[in-house]
Amino acid sequence: MTSLQFKLGEPQPPSSVCSLPCLTGQAKKYVEGESCCWHCFNCSTYQIVSPVDETQCITCDWGTLPSPDHLLCDPIQEVYIRPNSWWAIGAMLFSSLGVVMTGVVVYVFLTHHDTPVVRASGRELSYVLLSGVFLCYAITFVFVLKPSAVVCGVQRFGLGFCFAVVYSALLTKTNRISRIFNAGKRTTKRPSLISPRSQLCICFCTVSVQVVVTFVWCVVSPPRAIHHYLVREDNFLVCASSINASYMIAFAYPIGLIVVCTVYAVLTRKIPEAFNESKHIGFTMYTTCIIWLAFVPIYFSTANNVELRITTTSVTVSLSATVALVCLFTPKLYIILLHPERNVRQSMMTKYSTVRNNLSSSSQRVDSGTQSEVFPLDYELHEKIRSMGGGQPRPTSSTQTCPPSSCPLPEHRCTLVVTLTPSPTPPAFNGPVQDVPDVQL
Repeated sequence: MTSLQFKLGEPQPPSSVCSLPCLTGQAKKYVEGESCCWHCFNCSTYQIVSPVDETQCITCDWGTLPSPDHLLCDPIQEVYIRPNSWWAIGAMLFSSLGVVMTGVVVYVFLTHHDTPVVRASGRELSYVLLSGVFLCYAITFVFVLKPSAVVCGVQRFGLGFCFAVVYSALLTKTNRISRIFNAGKRTTKRPSLISPRSQLCICFCTVSVQVVVTFVWCVVSPPRAIHHYLVREDNFLVCASSINASYMIAFAYPIGLIVVCTVYAVLTRKIPEAFNESKHIGFTMYTTCIIWLAFVPIYFSTANNVELRITTTSVTVSLSATVALVCLFTPKLYIILLHPERNVRQSMMTKYSTVRNNLSSSSQRVDSGTQSEVFPLDYELHEKIRSMGGGQPRPTSSTQTCPPSSCPLPEHRCTLVVTLTPSPTPPAFNGPVQDVPDVQL
């Protein structure tokens, strides 16, 4: 037997099998009609050898990839924005700065609550507006949390609600200004729903529409976190409403408010400067429209980068809040903090000679609480005239000239004395306050 040789250089006898075992990760394909003869083949990139049947390759589920030996499907690590990432840190720093700025504005307004500048700006709606700005900054801290059903629900509600609060307050302001200054051109009736309480009710009803829309949306499509796969190697953990245009449901109503508010800002752009907060509102709306027109293409073009998309959304929201905060409240803080001498009732009527030619009789019909905030000097003048007689006063003037010899000091100036005499038959007061001359002492 030692002399037997089956193959040159191979003293061992040949193996009594038809096929050798396959390598790890290879599947078998049996020769037809044979049970011991097969061919070995490799599974594809995303397949593994079936643990039940070694002749089959099965495809791994989305979110998993085959192990190096193609025997197991290993899960892909979830990708979502984390609070310690640079994207999240940048967004949170921006929002934190905005929160501090909002707190400073609120503090200044509270400490100067009864000053003319704060009163003239509409204190109640200003606080509502500041609340909405704060929510815009705060929503960033929700965006950087790991997606879950609760987090997605808060994002869905907060994203539309914060904008609804901001732009409802702005719309109420511009609507009020427009109705007051247009009332005198159409009717002699006092405009309705212009008191602070009425303004708050209008703003509350406007915001309630967004709440109802979001509630119905949550009932029809409950918020949930899902895994999103753009390619086989991706495993994004996102909110279900963020992977398509569903967020437009939350944005639809605020966008409508932005458009209407912008229209009102355009319509009231020619209001006299002393009353024209709508100019600041208009600039705010124009800038906001530009921001959101730039945001839409960026949002839909960053679908393959979850961190960039979330950061873009949060920064856009914070930027819109910053525009509203800076444009609407910086002029007021400038007067309150740097020029307190201008924070008096008379300073609310700058360029009075121009204003009095543009005011309509609506200044006569506004209630005292509202009128003292919108038309402070004109209101005081009208009340003074009305208290001097039973009817509409007819102004007459006389001038006393001091002869040079009678003036005790040469620098003394002559005085213009204006006497207001009640008219026996009071005419209807339907025009602007044009009959009262400027009084200079």
